[in-house]
Amino acid sequence: MAASIAAAILCAVPAGVSGRAPSGGPAGAPVREARIVREYPHDPNAYTQGLLFHAGLLYESTGLHGRSTLREVVPETGALRRVLELPRDQFGEGLALCGDRLVQLTWRNRVLHVYERGSFRLRQTVPYPREGWGLACDGKRLVASDGTSRLHFLDPRTFRTLRSVAVTDAGRPVHSLNELEFVEGAILANVWGQDRIARVDARSGRVLSWIDLAPLRRRLLGTEAETANGIAWDAAGRRLLVTGKLWPLLFEVSIDRPDR
Repeated sequence: MAASIAAAILCAVPAGVSGRAPSGGPAGAPVREARIVREYPHDPNAYTQGLLFHAGLLYESTGLHGRSTLREVVPETGALRRVLELPRDQFGEGLALCGDRLVQLTWRNRVLHVYERGSFRLRQTVPYPREGWGLACDGKRLVASDGTSRLHFLDPRTFRTLRSVAVTDAGRPVHSLNELEFVEGAILANVWGQDRIARVDARSGRVLSWIDLAPLRRRLLGTEAETANGIAWDAAGRRLLVTGKLWPLLFEVSIDRPDR
């Protein structure tokens, strides 16, 4: 393996569906190609909107009206241990674990749901002031995306917006930020419609590097897989897990070479 999973966090990469450079030019953040370490089964009917890893299990939020769910999944087999269906008029989006609570966004319904992780019991439904896209928690703060170039930091108890930051690469805004994950102090962000992940400085919003998922897309040829959207970090095992909307596979990836 050319780099450890930890190196996956120290670098990143672009090469999306469009094939365009992420910042529109060579002066942007460095690009690193993802290398497939392992492949696991993933439900090809899951329209993945949020993903996280905890205590050996994956927790996943899926979207589409009438098909949105909250799931507990065995990553090695793709088996569903638990599933909760959202109301048919709600479109599930980002998902985060804060303490013992799972927080799930909805797209345009302007509400978020809070569940007990162990039972999926709904604890509360809270008004939310913007479109819900991606969501992540580092234990002290939530970060949310809304499909623009901005990330919003929220109080994990009250869900009040504490601050917002614009994500840029070489001074240019990075639009369509989607699924999010905190990884060792930085934020990994999918970009909707493109097979690339931005590694973002949480304070400044500057893209530090890009992860190119082109090798994963090649493995998905001939399937109904849509855009990449799903990032989970196994801190204990130092594994970066990636999937997407209607992807039949979940990938463990490393990066081709570390940043210098």
